Amino acid sequence: MLHQKTSQNAISAMSRLAELYETDQPSSSSDIGRARNLAQPLVAKILTTLARAGLITGSPGPGGGYRFSRNPREVSLFDVVSLFEREPGAACPFGPGWCGDGAPCPLHHSLTAMNQIEADYLKNTNFGVFCTHPEALRRMAPKKK
Repeated sequence: MLHQKTSQNAISAMSRLAELYETDQPSSSSDIGRARNLAQPLVAKILTTLARAGLITGSPGPGGGYRFSRNPREVSLFDVVSLFEREPGAACPFGPGWCGDGAPCPLHHSLTAMNQIEADYLKNTNFGVFCTHPEALRRMAPKKK
């Protein structure tokens, strides 16, 4: 996947919240940063954008934190990526304005096909896949005494 670093980091943050979804345990930007090896200020900025979009909710103070606003199975990777990137599309290797104005460049059709595969993947993959990730299941297991 060819996404900007911010989109990758947003997916990482959301994957952490999805892991915790079944526990109904909120997570702070610091907790997410530690779990995903991301800087806390970056995570805080990303979480603010995700909350404004309604994908997550946040509550301040002790016992507060962020969590999914709905089931992670209802939120696609595309929902997140589209907040941080313009509409997907391949840049023409011949430069701006080449494709779409006359004959397409030699790579146009293959790049268009790859972009469609990626867009379909992002739209059809949801954060529910992280709810059943082994790390999430380990966290939900009862503690042994």
